[in-house]
Amino acid sequence: MRPLMFAALASGLLFAGASLVGAEPTGTFRHAHNVGFGAHSSLDPASKGRVLQIIEKIQSRLVRPGRGGKPAPDLATRWEPDETGTVWTFHLRENVRFHDGSAFDAGDVVYSLKRVIDPDQGSPARAAVRMIETIEAIDPLTVRMTLTSTFADLPLQLMDPRLRMIPEGSGDSVAGTGIGTGPFQVEKFDPDGITILTANADYWEGPPALARIEVIGVPDAQARLQAFLSGQLDMERGIVPLLRRALDQSLRYQLLEIPTGNWMGLIFRTDVAPFDDVRVRRALRLSVDRDEMLKLALDGGGVVSCDTPVAPHDQYRADMTCPRDLERARALLAEAGYPDGIDIEVNVSSLDQSWPLIGVTFQDQAAAAGIRVTLVNAAADGYWSNVWMKKDAFTTSWGERPADQALNEAFHSTAKWNESHYHDSEFDALLTKARAELDFGKRRALYVAAQKRLRETSGSLIPFHVTQLVVLSNRVTHFDPVPNDALRWHLVSVVD
Repeated sequence: MRPLMFAALASGLLFAGASLVGAEPTGTFRHAHNVGFGAHSSLDPASKGRVLQIIEKIQSRLVRPGRGGKPAPDLATRWEPDETGTVWTFHLRENVRFHDGSAFDAGDVVYSLKRVIDPDQGSPARAAVRMIETIEAIDPLTVRMTLTSTFADLPLQLMDPRLRMIPEGSGDSVAGTGIGTGPFQVEKFDPDGITILTANADYWEGPPALARIEVIGVPDAQARLQAFLSGQLDMERGIVPLLRRALDQSLRYQLLEIPTGNWMGLIFRTDVAPFDDVRVRRALRLSVDRDEMLKLALDGGGVVSCDTPVAPHDQYRADMTCPRDLERARALLAEAGYPDGIDIEVNVSSLDQSWPLIGVTFQDQAAAAGIRVTLVNAAADGYWSNVWMKKDAFTTSWGERPADQALNEAFHSTAKWNESHYHDSEFDALLTKARAELDFGKRRALYVAAQKRLRETSGSLIPFHVTQLVVLSNRVTHFDPVPNDALRWHLVSVVD
């Protein structure tokens, strides 16, 4: 990084930046997060315990989602590959500063991404950028990335919400400080209580409209809703669709419906019986009426998915059908050695209000195929640490990711967060070929084939992608109806 500026000069620039906007930041915005990682909660964007509801406001990426989810400039203003698609050059934004006053430059980019790529670091984001072989600073505002093989969609990968830029050398402290270049900075971090963020007057897009954001730890979804309804919060995401009509008719609230690539579903570990038999896994999926499950769990607020994590609006989304077939499901169970049906347990939790509804619907639908489901209610607190990837069958949810990342991170045999422990050499090979293919049509065909392979063999039941319901208090303004990751938090304001 470049040297710190003298305090007087930095202070003068901050004041000048605020005066250009013509208004000082005002008001406090309050919302909750689910404390999903418990004691492991962290402000290190590359860590397992990252709290994205905080990180999205305090740290920036090189590339962020623009309109339609396409890559748009953030800390990088432009980029270009060489003719082989193996060497990419990124040009960085000038006059950007971290919350500690130090200047952002190419050294910070090299450091931030090398931390993620380093296998010893154990970052869950590594799968998104493991194709980067070397990264180097060409000059203070230019970075060159050399890939292990051709990859035409590198900017899409760099939109990953965990690939935030942090100060060079800050890896040992960023988990608590959260220092970044975002519109807000951390005054106090308390994942179980109230985390306080204050406006970064030196933010490169201009000072935020809000003076303060409070992000409050509330593990239980019902408790979060009650806190919102009682006026303690200004926003709650993921509202149960059955409440849509009541909230939409109230003059006290604003309701936004946001189509997303977010998905939730049921995971069956492919490394344990009986789910280690592909016929059993196929039978589980065939027993489900996805339209009915979508209606019952989300009041129809979503798009049916045939077990692909790829978002409905993604350019690589496979067009598939997956009708319910109880006769075929029973036949597959019989072939697998269960002519009288099968008994299984599925862990659900109130961490997400829709999970129990998915569980109950699956229990009812699967019974018709001879699949007897016992639902186990798991505590919301510590769910990601104690249940996810540990129990044989459980509920899950994922945020939207570009196709390559969604497929690699959750299903590639070497992926750290391969939650179903899915290992399929044919699937892995399709992803490898897709990354190396420069022709868009051929590349798309490979990603489609990979999704069809998942539909037939994976341990994941992905019934639908979610139309997210976000409810706001009437005091909130300039909150765009876009997915979480694309929201420009510096524009959000409140009117008292």
